[in-house]
Amino acid sequence: MVDNNTDIDFSGLKAIFFNGTLTKSPEPSHTDRLIHISQNIMNMHGIKTSVIRTIDQDIATGVWPDMTEHGWEKDQWPEIYKGVMAADVLVLAGPIWLGDNSSETKKIIERLYACSSILNDKGQYAFYGKVGGCLITGNEDGIKHCAMNVLYSLQHVGYTIPPQADAGWIGEAGPGPSYGDDREDGTKEGYDNDFTNRNTTFMTWNLMHAAKMLKDNGGIPAYGNQRSEWDAGSRFDFANPEYR
Repeated sequence: MVDNNTDIDFSGLKAIFFNGTLTKSPEPSHTDRLIHISQNIMNMHGIKTSVIRTIDQDIATGVWPDMTEHGWEKDQWPEIYKGVMAADVLVLAGPIWLGDNSSETKKIIERLYACSSILNDKGQYAFYGKVGGCLITGNEDGIKHCAMNVLYSLQHVGYTIPPQADAGWIGEAGPGPSYGDDREDGTKEGYDNDFTNRNTTFMTWNLMHAAKMLKDNGGIPAYGNQRSEWDAGSRFDFANPEYR
């Protein structure tokens, strides 16, 4: 199995997972159980990982980097953002509610968007050179819809999305056991789902490979995508018929 090949080393890389569950700690989270598969594969190969359960943090709602400058008394996002910028890999994970991503997942997307105009030392948008993926859990249809929203959002703010960068698990429609719940025979719901296990493994490896390639090559080449150069005046003369 590819996830047991410990000879492949990704030391020096960091990954951060955001769990958009609506359940506060210390109550168990079904999404955490799926996160742990990806996290453990990364840990096995030298990547330093961290998981943030969004609902446990005092993260303000809004689309500015620091919402205490816009009427909020508290906002932990500026400190959390430091961890986001230190990470080479970002994975947004969360449940499906009413066929869509949870409000906590949406909040992180909004706060990432709030920081998307910040520039890196090459004059590119800050998230250039980082890779993103997503994990989805739930008891209703919507894995691909939720993943589509997350992955579009991440690439829009500058993240690189490798092939097959999403995975998830859903149970039967309607009320029933959730991911990792105990079955009557003593096994865990969903843990033997080959589709979920395969896609989570592939997603994790693609994130690791892409992150290492980007880091080893200095990120995304800085030509034609530098906001700092555009602010100084476009290098292209778009009034020239050559561009029309």
